[in-house]
Amino acid sequence: MFRSAAVSSLMLGMSLAPAFAQSAPVAAPAAPITTRCESPPLMAAFSLFGETGRMPPDLGRFLSDAALQRIEPYKAFDNVYYVGICWVSAWLITSAKGHVLIDTLYGPFTDQLLANIKAVGLDPKDIKLVVVTHGHFDHAGGMARLKAALPPGTQFAMTEEGWTEAFEASRQSVASGRNPWAMIERDLVLQDAQTVKGGDVAIETYKTPGHTFGTASFAFDAQDGSRTYRAFTVGGLGLNAIQGPEQVEAFIASIKRIRALTETGSRPIDLHLTTHPFSNGLTEAKDRIRSRKAGEAHPLVDLAGFRHQLDGLQAGAEKRLIVERQKKAN
Repeated sequence: MFRSAAVSSLMLGMSLAPAFAQSAPVAAPAAPITTRCESPPLMAAFSLFGETGRMPPDLGRFLSDAALQRIEPYKAFDNVYYVGICWVSAWLITSAKGHVLIDTLYGPFTDQLLANIKAVGLDPKDIKLVVVTHGHFDHAGGMARLKAALPPGTQFAMTEEGWTEAFEASRQSVASGRNPWAMIERDLVLQDAQTVKGGDVAIETYKTPGHTFGTASFAFDAQDGSRTYRAFTVGGLGLNAIQGPEQVEAFIASIKRIRALTETGSRPIDLHLTTHPFSNGLTEAKDRIRSRKAGEAHPLVDLAGFRHQLDGLQAGAEKRLIVERQKKAN
């Protein structure tokens, strides 16, 4: 997979709604960052965003362009489908008795998510459980739309802190009038090390604070023929809206915990199914699924790449921690 130390400074999944509103071009639109959802130019644009704290105009235009965000959904594993858009993931884990969805997208892209599920031959009404990584709009903003579209018994789940963050983010969006989005009533509250089920899908929750204090990550089985891998979705990849060194310390502890899960335990983690596909070159790796020959390794199983990504995140966070401690001391 594509690897880059720049991931350590990414500001992924931050409260981008104000930035969207402020990034409308005043001149004639320039050429888009990419028309094929390529990872390297998106990584470069987000890295610039992370370094400056200001949304590059071309990135703002790209993120708001429905046509450029639309990518073909695909079967990642026998029981796992990618049903997200270019810059934000949504993962559908399937079983004969019902499915689990990770994250909801936002705005018009939640309808695209529903269309993507149908495009891979599945019925959204078979979703039994929706788990949400954290309360930022790009991951939680579609909860109300999904709740209206799915059967009444479908459960929605976040950590206690995640629910609180999502309520506040929604409230702020409505108050500002910038890309407002609604929240649903609090439903299932996830606990650390808790396994929840939707249909025959079991998904294990890990509280991994840092990106936000309510961030959760998830482990689940990914089936490839006769082989079962342990997949992991890291709930938050970047440091943004930092409230102080304690939050960075929490992020570092979470990354170390995830790193340990790739090395120890009865079922170590084998691969990363990311919340942002360009962050580890998932977009390019998935293109090799179709051309994969019998006996070849699965292109999304890249444990070395996952560990490299985690090491980069930790290194970047340790540098950020120095800055945050200095700011607090002053």
